[in-house]
Amino acid sequence: MADLLLATAIFLISHGLAAVRPWRAALVARIGERLYVALFSVVSLGLVVWLGLAYAQAPYVELWPYLPELRWLPVAVMPIACVLIAAGLTSRNPFSLGAGAVGFDASNPGIVAITRHPAIWGLVLWSASHIPINGDAAGLILFGLLSVLGLSGPMSLDAKRRRALGNEAWRQMHAEVRQTPWPAALAQMGLMRPGLGLALYAVLFSLHDMVIGVAPLVF
Repeated sequence: MADLLLATAIFLISHGLAAVRPWRAALVARIGERLYVALFSVVSLGLVVWLGLAYAQAPYVELWPYLPELRWLPVAVMPIACVLIAAGLTSRNPFSLGAGAVGFDASNPGIVAITRHPAIWGLVLWSASHIPINGDAAGLILFGLLSVLGLSGPMSLDAKRRRALGNEAWRQMHAEVRQTPWPAALAQMGLMRPGLGLALYAVLFSLHDMVIGVAPLVF
């Protein structure tokens, strides 16, 4: 459990430091925005991998009993989560994580019309859906951490993007995006993004037993 607690602590510290504006601004001024984002992304990905490995090796300390009927919850929720993550990360988005704000068309927002933070809400669905079925201390630490970070992320990003764009410009762009109805937004996503999301789900499902040591479903 010590390795998981250490990985969790370093993950929280790294993201806490990134949220301190003076520290982040000084680092961006020294190395540039692109290099900062690239380095932070690499570090975050490495920490997520460490968290996953530490979780897989942590001892089982039961907090509540395993309920077999709940095994369907993550299986049913994860396709939606994966589509949100894939669509969010591959779409232009001035409000949140994604393929950058350059070239964003507020009249053709796609997934951004449904939610400003698709990738983050995908992460929340992924982590929260795994809490009920994993009634152990390690599961609660990992998935609880990711759920809390995911729920707090939109507020932090909204504040950050409002400052970057200007409050009035942010409001106008958001109002224009919200004019796109959901059916049109889904059509604007095309077939590639849902396809990528479902492919991601298939990969995670097939490798779950090998990597985590637990099959998502046992028939």
